[in-house]
Amino acid sequence: MISTIGVVALGGAVGATMRYGVNVGAVHYLGSGYPWGTMIVNIMGSLFMGIMIGKFAQMDQVSQGVKILLTTGFLGAFTTFSTFSLDFVNLWERGAMMQALGYMMFSVVMGIVALALGLWIVRGVAS
Repeated sequence: MISTIGVVALGGAVGATMRYGVNVGAVHYLGSGYPWGTMIVNIMGSLFMGIMIGKFAQMDQVSQGVKILLTTGFLGAFTTFSTFSLDFVNLWERGAMMQALGYMMFSVVMGIVALALGLWIVRGVAS
């Protein structure tokens, strides 16, 4: 039996690896002048969190270990709020204040919208 710490570590390894892949892909396809990768993973992570929490509420048989693996482990490493904060400060310090503010507002608002969308998808599909 794997420990809770092991479950978090396993999920974290997968989430961090996927975050890295999204960041590399974003730089390749969208360029490095804007923190696209961080914004993408934060919005996707919020959507995934909404879907997972919505599904977990509907499914009694999901173990606590699976929930921790996917939320604390995977999504905890996949989403990057600390990196988001650093990207904001870097944009601000470069004098790109409007870009920094737009990045902050779009990321936060769309993250919340994506989470609500995830819940709506799960709840709508279940009805």
